[in-house]
Amino acid sequence: MELIVNSLSETNELGNRLGKLLDNHSLITLEGDLGAGKTTFTKAIAKSLGITKTISSPTFTILKSYEGNYRLHHIDAYRLEGTNQDLGFEELFDDDICVIEWAKYIEDFLPAERLEITIKRLDEDSRLFIFEPKGSKYEQIVKELLK
Repeated sequence: MELIVNSLSETNELGNRLGKLLDNHSLITLEGDLGAGKTTFTKAIAKSLGITKTISSPTFTILKSYEGNYRLHHIDAYRLEGTNQDLGFEELFDDDICVIEWAKYIEDFLPAERLEITIKRLDEDSRLFIFEPKGSKYEQIVKELLK
């Protein structure tokens, strides 16, 4: 399932709509080149969850957590490529909402059910969002999101 957005405001609206469909025990993975908009999209999700704290990329800290209507864990797995140690993320996946950038680097640690989103930069303002729901919960979320 795919959707093209043509502006930052459309990206923010999409993130806002997605955030409103999430609840505890939701896992979103984001893939895309540098500058594709992964952190921007995460900011929009966070805002819809009532999070007022500034969201920034957790590239060097790996994990940042935020409180709003739900607890959001924002993970950047880029620096975890090749790791084979237990990261202890399982409890985060069980209880809260998680958004993981560069999730391919920790694929072996992820639950089978999740919403995988790839963001491709088409030009300065336009992005192609590719949604791959894994599990019935996420199939329903994508169906609602793309209505």
